[in-house]
Amino acid sequence: MHDPDPYPSDTDAEGTTDAAIIEKSRHEPEWFSMIFDRYFTSIRRYAAARLGPSAADDVAAETFLAAFDQRDRYDLTCPEARAWLYGIVTNLIGRHRRSEIRFYRALGRSVTRDDVGNHADRVADQVAAEQLSPALARGLAGLSKGDRDALLLIACAQLRYAEVAHALSIPIGTVGSRVNRARRKLRKTLGPTAREVVDHG
Repeated sequence: MHDPDPYPSDTDAEGTTDAAIIEKSRHEPEWFSMIFDRYFTSIRRYAAARLGPSAADDVAAETFLAAFDQRDRYDLTCPEARAWLYGIVTNLIGRHRRSEIRFYRALGRSVTRDDVGNHADRVADQVAAEQLSPALARGLAGLSKGDRDALLLIACAQLRYAEVAHALSIPIGTVGSRVNRARRKLRKTLGPTAREVVDHG
C-alpha cells in the first residue's frame, strides 16, 4: 500500500481561502507552500519596484519565511492573506530604506527617455524597475517613507485603502491622507502629463 502524498494537491486547495490554508499549515506545514505559490510573483514584483531586481528575490523569500514563522498569529477571520503579506514585505523594505532611496536616485539620474507617452501608462507598470522613468524615480525618492509606502501599496500592489490600512496597521483615514499628500508632491515633480500615473487606483 502506498503512503499518502504528504503535500496538498492543487485540487485540495482549489477554492480554499488563504485563512483555511494557513490554519491547516499550523499543524501540517507543507500546506503553506500554497500561500507561497499564490503570492510569490506579486510580492517579488512589488519588492523589485521598491528596491530593484537584484534585491527582489531575497526580500520576497524573507517575506515568506517571516510569514511562515508568524502563521500561528495570523488572524483567521481574514480570508485573504494579501494585505498581511504586503505588510510584511513593506516592513522588510523599510529595513532597506537607504538602498531604496539610492535605487530611485540612481534611476532619477539616468538619461530622460523620449517616450513621454509612458507617463500615461498604469503606475503598476511604471514602477517596475525596467520602466520607471527618471522623473518618477526622483519623485518617489523625495517622498517620506510613510507616504511612499501608502502610495505604492495602492498604485503598484493595487491594494484597496482598507487593505493598506491593514497592511500598515494605520487607520484608513491616514491612508487617504498619505496617498493624497504623495500624489500632490508627485504632480509637482512630474507635471500634468503624469496625472494618470499618480491618480491611478
